[in-house]
Amino acid sequence: MQTLNIPVNESHGAGDRSGPLPVPERVHVPGGSFWIGDNAGRTDERPAHQVELTGFWVARTPVTNGEYAAYLAATGRGMPRFWHEPAFSDPAQPVVGVSWSEAEAYCLWLSAQYGRRYRLPTEAEWEVAARGGHEGAAYSWGPEPPVVDGVSLANRPQAAPAPVALSPPNGYGLRDLGFNVHEWCLDWYDPAYYTHSDRVDPRGPRDGERRSSRGGAWRHQMKVARCAARSSLPPDFQYNDYGFRVFGD
Repeated sequence: MQTLNIPVNESHGAGDRSGPLPVPERVHVPGGSFWIGDNAGRTDERPAHQVELTGFWVARTPVTNGEYAAYLAATGRGMPRFWHEPAFSDPAQPVVGVSWSEAEAYCLWLSAQYGRRYRLPTEAEWEVAARGGHEGAAYSWGPEPPVVDGVSLANRPQAAPAPVALSPPNGYGLRDLGFNVHEWCLDWYDPAYYTHSDRVDPRGPRDGERRSSRGGAWRHQMKVARCAARSSLPPDFQYNDYGFRVFGD
């Protein structure tokens, strides 16, 4: 099992989260044919099937409070829920309490700053990125849940998200895919979507009531940490275990 060095149950001071806007560090995932889903998983993960994806870019970590503070300073938009709570205000923590539309607005703003497209990932892209080039990998970090100080992450309590980038990198060099915060995806959620999914660059159903999300979170630990595990939330909800990561074309 992989051992992680993850601080837990810490109270982080609010501090000054503003500063110059850093260029998101990204890695490229080449296009190709990939298997997604899990026939041994939950109903909405079935059937496992092949998709053809165009190559895409992925940020190495979720968007942090420090990065989001630069966006707030530049745009004057309202602060997300939990912004002033000490447990969620460390600049190095992933930003939480951001709705789906707020995450989308951040991506549009970031695109305008750098002249390249930033966006939320599709479910298929997120799953492929999480597997790190290892077809059929159960977790981003390997076949089993990692151990922290002798305790499986599946059984370890956390009071807040850890700072980003403390997990080991997966095969693509990406971190925190599978724990810390659930990450918003571009797609509308349909539990039966895999029975009729598009095979080329699937982007989910055309409409719905919930937006898809992926990855485990500090509150739910391993519940949806598997690469194939699907989750969802109404797009206007703002939870303290929901954040996002930017992808791009």
